[in-house]
Amino acid sequence: MKPTSVIGLAAAGLVAACARTPAGPPVLTVMTHDSFAASEPVIQAFEQQTGAKLQFLPSGDAGTALNRAILARQQPLADVFYGVDNTFLSRALDEDLFEVYDSPALGAIPEEFQLDPTHRALPVDFGDVCLNYDKSFFDSRDVPVPGRLEDLTDPKLRGLLVVENPATSSPGLAFLLTTIAHFGEDGYLDFWRALRDNDVLVVNDWEAAYNEEFSGASAVGTRPLVVSYGSSPPFEVLYAEPPVSEPSTGAITADDMCFRQIEFVGILKGTTRRSLAEQWIDFMLSVTFQEDMPLQMFVFPVNPEAKLDPVFEQFMAVPAHPAQVEAQAIAAHRDEWIEAWTEAVLR
Repeated sequence: MKPTSVIGLAAAGLVAACARTPAGPPVLTVMTHDSFAASEPVIQAFEQQTGAKLQFLPSGDAGTALNRAILARQQPLADVFYGVDNTFLSRALDEDLFEVYDSPALGAIPEEFQLDPTHRALPVDFGDVCLNYDKSFFDSRDVPVPGRLEDLTDPKLRGLLVVENPATSSPGLAFLLTTIAHFGEDGYLDFWRALRDNDVLVVNDWEAAYNEEFSGASAVGTRPLVVSYGSSPPFEVLYAEPPVSEPSTGAITADDMCFRQIEFVGILKGTTRRSLAEQWIDFMLSVTFQEDMPLQMFVFPVNPEAKLDPVFEQFMAVPAHPAQVEAQAIAAHRDEWIEAWTEAVLR
C-alpha cells in the first residue's frame, strides 16, 4: 500500500471517529444584571426540558448592563437580555436591540405590564423601589423614620442616606423619577441640592448601596436609610442567620415615596439560538419560574397564577399610591434629567 493511501485511511478514520463523538448540548447565553438569581432546581428543569445548557452573563446594574449590550450590538455577547426595566425600556427599544417575539405565554400576563406593543421586550416581574430603613437605628435614637421625601433634608437625617447613581442604576433612576413626580421638573433639583448639602452618599449600584453601605444589611454599613425595594424586608427573615421571626429592616411606602419598576426580557438581535431563546422566555413567564423568582430576586411575578411564599406575602410592602411618571415623559427626558441631576449633585 502506498504511504499516501495509509494517510488517507487514517484521515478517514479520524473523521468517522469525530462523527461518532456526540456533540455537547447547545448553550444559551443570557445577559443579566448582577441581581439576577434562580434556584438550581429551576435551572435544571429548563435544561432537562430542552437538552440545553444555560450560561448567565452578569453585567452590572441594569443601566450598566444595558450600556454594555448596546456597545456590543454588532457582535452580541449573549442570546437573551434580561433586566431592562421601564425606566430604561425606551432606550433599549430605540437602540433596536431585540427581535420581535409574540410569546404565547403573554396571554396570561395582565396588559398593565405589557408596555411594549411590538413585543420585543416582554415583562417578567415588577417591584416597587422604596426607601428602606434600619429599624434598630431609629428605635434607639430620637430620630423619626421619614414619612415624606421632604423629611430627608432634615439636619437630623444628615449623613444617613445612601442612594444609587441614576446614570448607572435602575433603582437609582427610579428614585430620581420619584422625586421628579413629587416635586415636579421645576423643583426636583432643589430637593437634590438639599440632599447633597445633607451629606447624601451616592454609589454606582444597588449591590454597593444595600450590601455595603446600608447598616440594616451590612455589619460595616453606616447608613440606616437606603434606596431599595418594598420587597427587601422578607429577605431579612428568609435568609437570616440565626433565624429571626421578623425583619430588621422596613420599607417606607407612604404616598409618592416609591416608584414601580417592571423588568423585561428580550431576544438579542444576532442570536444563533432563536428557538432556544424563545423557549427560555416562555419558561421565564411560566408558573415554575415565576414562583421561584420572588425568593431569589425579591420581585413580584407578573403571572397572576404564581403563588407567593407565605413569609414573602407577610412582610412585603406594597405602596397604595406609588409615584407616577408617564413612559412617554421618561423616554423624552430621561437623559436630560440624568444630566441635570449629575450637574447638581456630583459636580
